[in-house]
Amino acid sequence: MARSQESPVSSAVGRCRGPLPRRSILEAGMVGATGLALADLLRLRSAAAESGTAPAAVPSDTAVIFIWLPGGFPHMETYDMKPDAPSEYRGEFKPIKTNVTGIEVTELFPLHARCADRYSLIRSIAHDFSDHGGGHKRLMTGRLPKTPVGTVNDAPACPSIVAKMREGRSQGLPHNILMPDQGRQGVDVFAFGSAYLGPAYTPFVVPGDPSAAQFAVPNLSLSPETAARLEDRRRLLAGVDRIRRDIDRSGSMAALDQFTEKACGLLTSAAARNAFDLTREDAATRERYGHHSWGQRTLMARRLVEAGASFVSVVLENPVPGKPLPFGTTYNWDCHAVNCHVFTDTRFRAPYYDQTVTALVEDIHARGLDKRVLVVATGEFGHTPRINYQVGTQTGVKQPGRDHWPAAMSVLVSGGGLRMGQVVGSTNAKGECPKERPLTPNDLWATIYRHLGVDTAHAFIDHSGRPMPILPFGEPIRELV
Repeated sequence: MARSQESPVSSAVGRCRGPLPRRSILEAGMVGATGLALADLLRLRSAAAESGTAPAAVPSDTAVIFIWLPGGFPHMETYDMKPDAPSEYRGEFKPIKTNVTGIEVTELFPLHARCADRYSLIRSIAHDFSDHGGGHKRLMTGRLPKTPVGTVNDAPACPSIVAKMREGRSQGLPHNILMPDQGRQGVDVFAFGSAYLGPAYTPFVVPGDPSAAQFAVPNLSLSPETAARLEDRRRLLAGVDRIRRDIDRSGSMAALDQFTEKACGLLTSAAARNAFDLTREDAATRERYGHHSWGQRTLMARRLVEAGASFVSVVLENPVPGKPLPFGTTYNWDCHAVNCHVFTDTRFRAPYYDQTVTALVEDIHARGLDKRVLVVATGEFGHTPRINYQVGTQTGVKQPGRDHWPAAMSVLVSGGGLRMGQVVGSTNAKGECPKERPLTPNDLWATIYRHLGVDTAHAFIDHSGRPMPILPFGEPIRELV
């Protein structure tokens, strides 16, 4: 396939608001006062299949846990340390050795250091989109977005494509699940929209903090009032449908009924409830992941893929929702000087990230899932190698920060039957751009699709009637496969 000629670009921007939440057209599975959106989703998928637009199912039990780090993962503070760079580049932290010779990570990641043989780092991915919107769309779709801003996709997010390609394989769980903070659950917040595939392939959204005592999956745990409304509605529909069936001799009404029944089945399925039930995990495992939103959300993702979900996206923004953020820190990874003191912020969130990611890496290997489950951790871009100083909006004092930088970013991968314990690619001495093995987000997606058995040459018809291949360019990363 032809490769893109994306060129590394720099970016120095002022205060960044980040993507704004938008309500999705259809939030799959949510229970409303008038009915079940999940049943509508199932009808839409059936209609797509009957129209001949649905591809053949991929007979595979492989899965992906996609750890999404909105705001941009700061590569110079984490996976791509430059201790010999000038002080205005290298920052405050020192690299430490790991259990694999030649792999070093930040001193803030001591748990990473003991399991580097179970993950690989990619240090040479780059693209051209320095705005959050453009960066989200570029990363999540594997395409060059038509506009450099905004998070409403003009092409389907890759998790939606996975759901489309696997719709013929039923394991009792949705194939595209998104787990964000409460209030950040719109599919357009992070460019998770399904575009021309239609709303049937948007994620099944599970918002909130699973470590909170009051946490409940709204799609599966019905309040008594909602359950009563649901039962009343089913009785009403049963009476209406008897009349409709008498009129309709073609059997189409009976066919439609199965979608509502299937939706209700998912709501009351013991397998689905069990997969979301963290109390079934032993105390040591829950403690290893951490009793915070990031750890318990990621543990839930492992349970979901183990139970049959194909693609679970875990959004890691604020590790302590509902609590005041420490002075000098910000909500997500967007470490502009106007938002936070980059070193204070990294010290705050690094222990949560170190614990969560390494718990998942070690867990999938210990449970024998490392061939079946692929873990990917990435943001939409890196951050500027050169440190800048501005007055913080919250702190009111001049502080160091880093701005958006799509010209270089680091990604962690683990499992998936890939080759672990290595670093793929490198950046130059100041961490500014790829030096060896330049790659694009499409090469990452080609690697993910290969693991899932998705044919990237398969095409879908867009809104203008043109066939659009799943991935227009990119190749699996040979060092990993």
